[in-house]
Amino acid sequence: MLSYLFVRRLYLSVIGKTACGTPSVAIRVCNLRTSPVNFNDTSPDPDSVVTYEQLLTMLASKNVQLFDVRNPDEFQAGRIPGAVNIPLDNLEPSLKLSPQHFELLFEAKAPGKEDGNIVFHCQRGRRSASALDIARRLGYTRARHFAGGYKEWAEQKK
Repeated sequence: MLSYLFVRRLYLSVIGKTACGTPSVAIRVCNLRTSPVNFNDTSPDPDSVVTYEQLLTMLASKNVQLFDVRNPDEFQAGRIPGAVNIPLDNLEPSLKLSPQHFELLFEAKAPGKEDGNIVFHCQRGRRSASALDIARRLGYTRARHFAGGYKEWAEQKK
């Protein structure tokens, strides 16, 4: 309990002394994170983002390996046709499976590290950006994400 109070007090004092006064800078300076997503002050690489129109084209041509990284209850409530549900917490170990184990577990083709048609999506784009970081770290250099997520998909389909 004392360590929690100490860290909290240290954090609050750093925020108060930050030159620009923004909490994100203080969090970066203290190396503390408020979520599993790392602080990044650069805009996303446009080549890593799939637009709604691009996703439609990929789905129509059946040239996409679409992975939904939302929780199973979100996936059951509504999904993009053809998406395979791999919750974000399970993504890294799932991508490390052998192709045979991956296909048995998910009933889908295992993605290859050089495949250019791997797309991650979530509800609004935050978890899929994290999924993209995980995949890239594991060597899936051409993977991308649908930043609009299921929210944009559902809005466009109305």
